[in-house]
Amino acid sequence: MNKKNTIIIGISGASASGKSLLANTIVNELGSDQVVVISEDSYYKGHTGLPFEERAKINYDHPEALDHALLCEHLLKLQCGESVDIPIYNHALHVREKETRHIGRHTIIVLEGILLFVEAKLRELMDIRIFMDTALDVCLIRRLKRDIKERGRTLDSVIKQYEATVRPMFHQFIDPSKRYADIIVPRGGGNRIAIDMIKAKMRELLLKSPHEN
Repeated sequence: MNKKNTIIIGISGASASGKSLLANTIVNELGSDQVVVISEDSYYKGHTGLPFEERAKINYDHPEALDHALLCEHLLKLQCGESVDIPIYNHALHVREKETRHIGRHTIIVLEGILLFVEAKLRELMDIRIFMDTALDVCLIRRLKRDIKERGRTLDSVIKQYEATVRPMFHQFIDPSKRYADIIVPRGGGNRIAIDMIKAKMRELLLKSPHEN
């Protein structure tokens, strides 16, 4: 499989804007094993040498918190039909797990993350760029529910992080990157019209791509 036969679709937007929901809904409804979802979150840098208190202070909403060089390297390999081992990130402990996620070649890669459009090298690898334009108050409520339930966070810690880094970094990096989007999706990942339109485009791309045995 050469690069022209692998399509990369990037989905960006604020934290808890519905990126994962949109990506997974589309992939599940397509029902094709030729499509895979990769999260930018998997590429947070490992800080196992730091104590937990220091890891907790890191600004995880800044581009420097992410290993975009490794992500680019993995995407290029996937485009060439090679397999990669994607890191598994533990959000509760702020470290990479010893285990990895093995990904083989796919026709469509759906890449989702908050800072995907900030890096020019990443943007250039994407065939379609989608931005989730969800109101920040909605994102905050979703983030509170998710981080407390799934990531072992306290209400106070989520709010402090939101005020200190999440909201400022959204205005500094994420919102300005919206100008690079091909499609802007309002109202989050449950927007049925957007889902159906993107699915239709992906079906078209799947039909156009040569399948290898």
